[in-house]
Amino acid sequence: MQNRKMAPRKQEKTLEELVIEIKSVVKVNKGGRQRRFSATVVVGDRKGQVGLGIGKANEVPDAIKKAIQAANKNLIRIPLIDGRTIAHEAIGTSGAARVIVKPAPAGAGIIAGGAVRAVLELAGVHDISSKSLGSRTKLNMATATIDALKSIKTPEQVAKLRGKTKEEILG
Repeated sequence: MQNRKMAPRKQEKTLEELVIEIKSVVKVNKGGRQRRFSATVVVGDRKGQVGLGIGKANEVPDAIKKAIQAANKNLIRIPLIDGRTIAHEAIGTSGAARVIVKPAPAGAGIIAGGAVRAVLELAGVHDISSKSLGSRTKLNMATATIDALKSIKTPEQVAKLRGKTKEEILG
C-alpha cells in the first residue's frame, strides 16, 4: 500500500439560513390537482457573503433543502465599509420590483422591511437605508436586493477602473 498525503480538509462554512417564503403551488392535471411546495431561502455568514436560492419539491423539508443547496451555489461577496455599511447608493431590479439601498451613518441600523431586511442582515450590513418600489413579491424583492449588492464597488475598484488614485476619487 502506498502512502498518500491527505489533502487538507476545507473548513465547513458557517452559513446561517433563513426561510423567506414557502408557497404551496397547485397544478391541475387530468387526474386531479397536484400539490407541490416552493421555498425561497437566503444564506449568509454576516461578514459580507450572501446567497439566495429557490427549491421546489413535493414536501416542504425537501423544498427547503433544495433551496439551501441552490443558495450555497449562488453566494456573492459584497464589500463592506468599516464592516458595517456599503460604499455607495445602488439600485437593483427584478421583474417589476426595484430596491434602492443607501449607506447610513453608524448606529442607524437596518432600515428595511421583509425580504430586503433578511438579505441585508445575513449579508452582515449593520447600517443601511433602503426603499422598495414597485412589486412587493418576496422573491423579486430579495432578488432585486442581491442585484443591488452585486453592483456595489469599493473606492479602490472605481479608482482602478478610472486609472486614478483612491484619494482623487474620494476628493
